[in-house]
Amino acid sequence: MKKLWALPVAALFAVATTISATAGADTLVSVGSPSTPFSQNKQNEPALAVDATHPNILAAGSNDEIDEEACNAGADTTCPFTAGIGVSGIYFSFDSGHSWVQPTYTGLTARNCLGVVGPDAGCTPTPGPIGTLPWYYENGLVADGDPALAFGPKPSSGGFSWTNGSRLYYANLTSNAPTASGEQAFRGFEAIAVSRTDDVTAAAASVKSAWLPPVLISRQSSTTFSDKEQIWADNASSSRFFGNVYVCWASFVGQELSPNAAPAQLQVAVSRDGGTTWTQHPIGAAANNSQRNPMDGCTVRTDSNGNAYVFGVGTQSSGGHQAFEFVSISSDGGATWSAPRTVAGPVTQPGVIDPILGRPTIDGIAGARSDLAPAPSVDIANGAPTGADATDRMVLTYVSGSLATPHVYFTESGNGGATWSTPRAIETAGDRGYYTAPAISPDGTDVYVVYNAFTTPYRTNTTDPRNLVGVVLHADVSANATGAFTELNRGANGDPRGSSQNNLVGEFLGDYVYAVATRTYGAAVWNDARNAGDCSAIDAWRMSLRNGTTVARPAPQQDCPANFGNSDIFGGSYPDPTPT
Repeated sequence: MKKLWALPVAALFAVATTISATAGADTLVSVGSPSTPFSQNKQNEPALAVDATHPNILAAGSNDEIDEEACNAGADTTCPFTAGIGVSGIYFSFDSGHSWVQPTYTGLTARNCLGVVGPDAGCTPTPGPIGTLPWYYENGLVADGDPALAFGPKPSSGGFSWTNGSRLYYANLTSNAPTASGEQAFRGFEAIAVSRTDDVTAAAASVKSAWLPPVLISRQSSTTFSDKEQIWADNASSSRFFGNVYVCWASFVGQELSPNAAPAQLQVAVSRDGGTTWTQHPIGAAANNSQRNPMDGCTVRTDSNGNAYVFGVGTQSSGGHQAFEFVSISSDGGATWSAPRTVAGPVTQPGVIDPILGRPTIDGIAGARSDLAPAPSVDIANGAPTGADATDRMVLTYVSGSLATPHVYFTESGNGGATWSTPRAIETAGDRGYYTAPAISPDGTDVYVVYNAFTTPYRTNTTDPRNLVGVVLHADVSANATGAFTELNRGANGDPRGSSQNNLVGEFLGDYVYAVATRTYGAAVWNDARNAGDCSAIDAWRMSLRNGTTVARPAPQQDCPANFGNSDIFGGSYPDPTPT
């Protein structure tokens, strides 16, 4: 996600929206989202975190365009990101994920820029209610999504202790507010920022002051585009580095200057004081060429002893320049990191490059990008909050395979990542994997996996229906291995053609899904299109861009169903089906 800026804030009455669901089902997480118009109804790329000391408390994030202008503002055929408007959505649950609340803060908003049919003056953002992270525009920044969340212990003068309370960290992309270049907060196009709150009850109740101002953590140059970040807090008090916070990300050089920009060295930043200050370290080699692509699509975790692990997908010259899953390990609290070593592979990108998007898609032409489908998602049974019952088993999932059969693969390690099981496909028959993430209970007894999948074949046209689904699986862990997976939930069907990039040329579902696990239940969040309306006018126009026919560019609010673009975040909470 990406945008720009404007104005001072006014104090307005803040409200919160709540929706709940019954146990074992699924429920809407992005509860503040309207069903119309586009793009205010667009949410994707969810993240999820659980408080280890209060496992009924969850926090989720997504790319949430609730505060953007409508397509009818300005030219009716364009649906741009509004300069200065943030898109980092935040949601809370206090009943283990059965119900959710989306707070309303104050900030810069364009949600009242609805426009009229035909030409009008366009949108001027104003102070008002926002459904996204606060304190960004007041600091000359824009919250640009790609959310990543983690709970850790709150620091005090005596160090880290759970008796101090819990701290929620929210990492996201950020850009400079649209102002004179000499007044910009940082150099480059996108940076990584971290927001924090020590009072989720107040934050969920729309108390803006419950959040600390965002902290910029990435070192930037004039050509840097930092992207695809993930965050983790060392949350087991048995750890030598209890309380450390780690953020990993891909650093692109020349992203806005070259169509061939690719990630340079993977970066990881470490904070030892609760997110106030950070040190940054490169992971792996800096080369990015025909011989080697560095790690990308990272995930970071810690075990009960404080060893930190950063995983990513990259190519290996000794492996025939094929892609593999890699891990780099730090045993000194993030001061130094090992050379990346192979975990699994080779892995493949199941998608094919769309000629207009220039990105791979799995569901069909003009489909949703699938760049990070092969990226590793990982969890470790570190025994949080104390570490006392940790097994430190690691579980990892990713999507790989052919276009016809993109599989959801699972592999695990019971010896600190020294060796890994042979990857096995775990998706339900007929599901074509898209994105996936695992979670393992802190005591290592249960594994939950969430994935998005397409149940229709790759479409070479935009007229045939497509189907997207979210699925949650569970398996028990024996002394030596994770057993067979069974379905806990299969979400409602939805046609991803009803999702959209803001420029309308293709679908959009972001890059991630997410899961967490406690000792008694697992929870997950995923991209969902059940409420999105397919638009035949958009379908025809998208296809014309690819086959050279002439079709007029549609005006979505006039030419499409009202719920066109209404992608959502859905989630579920699932009790351990085999408790002991």
